[in-house]
Amino acid sequence: MYPSRFGYESPKTVEEAIAILDASGGEAKILAGGQSLVPMLKLRFAAPEMLVDINNIDGLRYINVEADGTVRIGALTRHEDLEYSDVLPTASPVLAAAAHLVADPIVRTRGTFVGSVCHADPQGDWAAAMTALGGHIVAQGPNGKRTIEVKDFVVGPFQNALAYNEIAIEAVIPAPKGKSTGSYLKLERRVGDFATASVAVSLDMVGDVVARAGSALAGVGGRTIDATDAVASLVGQKLTEENIKTAAEAVAAAAEPRSDHRGTSDYKRQIVKTFVIRILTGLAESSQKAA
Repeated sequence: MYPSRFGYESPKTVEEAIAILDASGGEAKILAGGQSLVPMLKLRFAAPEMLVDINNIDGLRYINVEADGTVRIGALTRHEDLEYSDVLPTASPVLAAAAHLVADPIVRTRGTFVGSVCHADPQGDWAAAMTALGGHIVAQGPNGKRTIEVKDFVVGPFQNALAYNEIAIEAVIPAPKGKSTGSYLKLERRVGDFATASVAVSLDMVGDVVARAGSALAGVGGRTIDATDAVASLVGQKLTEENIKTAAEAVAAAAEPRSDHRGTSDYKRQIVKTFVIRILTGLAESSQKAA
């Protein structure tokens, strides 16, 4: 199937792009990586009157780590930029762990980090990682910039909180409260497949004590699931076999899986529990070795 007819604009500045969106009255779509939008156009799940290609706007492709540990990722930063980043393994281990699990190598060369979060796929890797990290999106529109927490930005399946005349120009991971640790695990039937279940766990550690804990799930519900409350019991504690098991059971209880061709709901919930135990046990062992 071919896409329906659409106009095309290639602005040179963010302000110019916003003006085009504003004039469209909600009938325009941003084109960044296009790895989600183009298939939707071809299937006519999306039929915008205008595509606004932001790839000719300078200064939107970057991964910046500030002195306090804050990580800033520009709107045109590709998945592969994170996959091959030298700074992410230390600055944000969760993002580093997720980077090579996003789709396949072809998609990772063109798809964008921010675009993936905006797409709000319930099985999307980056929205789950960002939620676990307590990240936020910086949106810019005719009235200036605003900050939207990712847990509030993804409002439903394939729905985000952007107004029609706003652009998500940056994703931000806040400075950690100690040493940033964590990981991301994903079960997929084959490389590039959507997640049967995936789990992000982020911890900030001061010595061997948890100063902050976050978790999120993808593929086990109709949306990205924020499971941060489920790991809140870890804060102020050392990682022990007992509290790891308690946290894993709580995260699994937060999942909302359905039985389908990828497995039963019980199976998916067990995968979540297993992944949380695996991640936290690995972090506990690393903490003990460091001590």
